[in-house]
Amino acid sequence: MSELSHVDQAGRARMVDVSAKSETTRIAVAAGELQTTAEVVALVRADDMPKADVLSTARIAGIMGAKKTSELIPLCHQLALSSVKVEFGFTDTSITIEASAKTRGQTGVEMEALTAVAVAGLTLHDMVKAVDPAAVLNGVRLLTKEGGKHGHWQRPDENGSAAAQSDAEDPLAELHEAQHGAPESGSAVVLVASTGAAAGTRDDTTGPLLVEWLAGLGFSVRGPLVYADADISFGLSDALRFEPDLVISTGGTGASPTDATPEATLALLDRELPGVAEAIRQRGTAKFPLAALSRGVAGLAGRSVVVNLPGSPGGVQDGIAVLEPLLDHLLAQVAGGGNHE
Repeated sequence: MSELSHVDQAGRARMVDVSAKSETTRIAVAAGELQTTAEVVALVRADDMPKADVLSTARIAGIMGAKKTSELIPLCHQLALSSVKVEFGFTDTSITIEASAKTRGQTGVEMEALTAVAVAGLTLHDMVKAVDPAAVLNGVRLLTKEGGKHGHWQRPDENGSAAAQSDAEDPLAELHEAQHGAPESGSAVVLVASTGAAAGTRDDTTGPLLVEWLAGLGFSVRGPLVYADADISFGLSDALRFEPDLVISTGGTGASPTDATPEATLALLDRELPGVAEAIRQRGTAKFPLAALSRGVAGLAGRSVVVNLPGSPGGVQDGIAVLEPLLDHLLAQVAGGGNHE
C-alpha cells in the first residue's frame, strides 16, 4: 500500500531525509493556464495592457517563485537550481503557462516547476484584473519529470494510460539496480517534422522506431514530439531546452519549399559534424539514389548532439545503422572524455 512520504509513522509531518539518495540531474516540467477573455488575450499579445510588459513581468515572477519554493512550501528542500524557464502561449480565450526547472541533486524539482507556474499565473491575474477581474487560473499540473531512481515519468493521458512508464515499475530493472547500481544511460529527444502528422492526417512511423531503438540502448527518451514543418524551429528549441545528450529529428530534409529542418538546425548548432551527415547519405544512396537529395545535417548545440534523418522508415534505418557504432564514443567525447586511441 502506498504511503505519504511527508508523514512519519506517528502521523506527524516531516521533512524527508534524502541524504542516502544519489545525486542525478533532475528536471521537471509543469503547466497551467489563465482563462480570461479574447479582449485580454489580444491586449497581452499586443503588449497594450494598462500594466505594461505583462509576459516579462510574469516570467520573472515565475522564476523568482521557483527559487523561493522552499520558503513557501514548508517541507520542501532547498535546492540549487541550475535552470528555470517560463514560457507562455495563447488560445482564443486563455494564456497558457509552461515552466521547467532543473538541478543536480538528491531530490526532485517538481514543486519548483509547479510553483513557477502558479506564481507566473497569479502575476498574470494581477496584471489583467483591471480588464477581466473574473479571470481564472486553473489546470496547474506536472507534465514530466526526469532523474532519480524512477527515471522518466510523463503525465498519463486523458484515458488514464501512462504515456511513459518509469523503470521502477519493472521488477527486473529494480533488481538490476539493487545489484549493480543505476544504469548509466543518457537522455534523448526524438523530433518529427511532418505537417501531415501534426495535423493528424497521416501516421508517422519514424518517431516510434527511433524511440524503440534508443530505449533499447538505455536512453531516457522524450517524444516523439511532432511539429509541422513550419514550426520545426520551435520544436528544436523545445527539444534542446533540457540539454539532452542526443536529439534526433526525422523529416523536413528534402528540397521541397516547406522542408526547413536543416536551416532550423544550423541556426542552433555551435559546431557541425559533417562526416556523420555524409555517412548517413552515403548509406542511403547505396540502396536508393534519391537519398542523395537529403540535406540533413548533424552537429553540436552546446553538449547536445543533434542529427537530422530523412522522414522515411528506410532513411531512419540507415541513420540507426550509422549512428549505433558511433554513439558511445561520440557522446563520451562531447562530455569531455573518450579521446583515447
